[in-house]
Amino acid sequence: MEALPRVVTQARTELSKGVVGQREFIDQLLLAVLCGGHALIEGVPGLAKTMVVKLAARFLGISFQRVQCTSDLMPADIIGGNIFNMATSTFVVHKGPLFTDLLLADEINRMPPRTQAALLESMEERQITIDGTRYPLTEFFTVLATQNPIEFEGTYPLPEAQLDRFLLNIKVDYPKADEEVAILERFQNGFDSRELDQLQIEAITPDMLRSARMEIRRVKVEPQLFRYVSDIIRRTRDWATISLGASPRAGVSLLNVSKAIAGMDDRDYLIPDDVKQAVKPVLRHRLAVKPEAELEGIDTDAILTDVLAAVEVPK
Repeated sequence: MEALPRVVTQARTELSKGVVGQREFIDQLLLAVLCGGHALIEGVPGLAKTMVVKLAARFLGISFQRVQCTSDLMPADIIGGNIFNMATSTFVVHKGPLFTDLLLADEINRMPPRTQAALLESMEERQITIDGTRYPLTEFFTVLATQNPIEFEGTYPLPEAQLDRFLLNIKVDYPKADEEVAILERFQNGFDSRELDQLQIEAITPDMLRSARMEIRRVKVEPQLFRYVSDIIRRTRDWATISLGASPRAGVSLLNVSKAIAGMDDRDYLIPDDVKQAVKPVLRHRLAVKPEAELEGIDTDAILTDVLAAVEVPK
């Protein structure tokens, strides 16, 4: 392991120039990019979700676009379309914000279902179709979508098919007491989150990002750990409080993220603790809890804790 630990260490250092705390959020965001997946970010307003994504794009040295999702957003607004050029009497392709490396879809659950569906092809197949012509997206294409978990009026819940295309569901919590004090002190000393361009963020090269991704693929996995991942996935399908368990794609995602966690810890081999650490962000959005369990206040994180305790850990 060479590139991957360097990327992680440098990311924590550079992003801390603009963000206080949020170590777990930053690490999981990096996991999504390094694994070539997408992430659904949940948290109440004011927790620096958008700011972290902006700084991450600068650190990674890749192109960035932001879409503010609203109830009247149409598919063409994000995909683009063919525009007639009066001067040349020809149609010219106008590319929308989806043609980027890192897309921030802010408040994605305010996007109507028809526009949500327009994201599916780009998220899964890394391509966009405009009037029958396919346009490939870049190798670094990543969708980071934010969602407010406390507002439901004027929102459209994401369908299971789209939720399953998110590699991770990242939950952003309030900062700790000393971190919140540090935020206030930074503000008093003149820090302005609207002037992030003034921060001196040292970006990595695309080659370093590619190398880090390759190192994840080379992480060794013992045969008993394949069985461990499979047992966790299969156990969710017959759990008493779950009506929809994890799919085989969820199992592949769990293995991939577990290997990335091992690499971030500067190891080229997988251990059970890597899998345990990956379970909640990888699976929490892919499970459907039975209504009677929801009425009792049982959420997917609590269920996954019980699932992990019920599955035998390989030695």
